[in-house]
Amino acid sequence: MPERSKGGARLDFITLAGLTVALAGIVGGLLIDGGKVKDVAQFTAALIVFGGTTGAVMVSTPLKTLKGAIGRLAGVLMDSSPDLEAAMEEVIGYAAKARKHGLVSLEEIANEIEDPFLRKALNLAVDGADLQEIRSILQLEIDIDEQNSDAEAKVFESAGGFAPTIGIIGAVLGLIQVMKSLANIDEVGHGIAVSFVATVYGVGSANLFFLPAANKIKARAHRQLQRKELILDGILGIVEGLNPKLIRARLEAFTGTRAVEEKDRRSRREAA
Repeated sequence: MPERSKGGARLDFITLAGLTVALAGIVGGLLIDGGKVKDVAQFTAALIVFGGTTGAVMVSTPLKTLKGAIGRLAGVLMDSSPDLEAAMEEVIGYAAKARKHGLVSLEEIANEIEDPFLRKALNLAVDGADLQEIRSILQLEIDIDEQNSDAEAKVFESAGGFAPTIGIIGAVLGLIQVMKSLANIDEVGHGIAVSFVATVYGVGSANLFFLPAANKIKARAHRQLQRKELILDGILGIVEGLNPKLIRARLEAFTGTRAVEEKDRRSRREAA
């Protein structure tokens, strides 16, 4: 019986490193220029920008999509991308068992599989569904998942568009307060400096978090969809009765194994 692939979330150090480098560069530049961290640590500016951005996103996004986007937020810092090679080996193991003992031999195994997509795919194969029906059912699920992931990523793209504008609103509100104190020139200078902190928060959050988070969510979702496409092609190969070696050759396109092996062989030939 093939070893089943297991997905586990792990801390994404690349994301953490990117945020650290970006913040260090910005804060470092501020300090080198003679500024202080407290110059940009303004609670009212943060309240205006993040409160306003959250409200705008809530107005523009359906509740179900908003919940899905919040659920994907952990995936920005935690990498739970599936191991495509492990998924390929699992499918090939099922193919070898089916070729040796017939598709019916996979019935008990299929019911014990935790992954719902793979369990559904194997059950369709065991139940005798034809190739077109299996492809149609599974491809529809893949397409819907892709649409949902795109919609959830766009929530953060929308936030990245709203935040700078809300930051400008915050700056204008600050300037309005400054205009009330024109008699005291020292207070005016300080007030103008403080008012522009909202713009920093808006532009900074959009370009350091919201827009990068949207791209990260898309990348994670693409990896999940690749796994489902791999499973779909593998199951179709099993139903067709293909040799496991042929199925492996077909699925290696998803993992890039063939390209890596070819590159290694080319390098060895050049070295010789």
